[in-house]
Amino acid sequence: MTDAIYPQVRVAPVRLLNPETVEQLLNRLAANPGIRRILLKGQSIPVTVPYGPARGAPNPHSRRQTINVLGEEVQLNTHVGTIDMELESADVLPSIRAACEEVFTKFSFSILEGRFMKTQPTVSDYAKYGPNADEILLGLVDPKSRKGPVILQGYR
Repeated sequence: MTDAIYPQVRVAPVRLLNPETVEQLLNRLAANPGIRRILLKGQSIPVTVPYGPARGAPNPHSRRQTINVLGEEVQLNTHVGTIDMELESADVLPSIRAACEEVFTKFSFSILEGRFMKTQPTVSDYAKYGPNADEILLGLVDPKSRKGPVILQGYR
């Protein structure tokens, strides 16, 4: 179980982010050893149209791209709106703010402190990963997803 002692922050830009912007920000953030987990939140970009008369047809979308984070290719299936992070300590906040100020030059953002990720196993966590799930995965489970979260090897 993850202790609730780890501070959490949310980076909330005023607009949805392009894949290039997400890549730049993630490379700056993931290079910081004081960040335990990063969760990208936003609208899902499915590969095929999920409903309606075009159901099952390919869904071409310019925001569904492969980005490079710490030398690893990551398929971005979300139009990112907010970024939640769990930190080792609050000492990392100045470097997070500096990274955001470097990347978000044309629009504003806010950094909020609070509880944004689960800190104890949920029923979905148990169903997907079992009773001995890795604590780093807690609260990151999408019960509808057939794939698990992306874990960067150099980051962990």
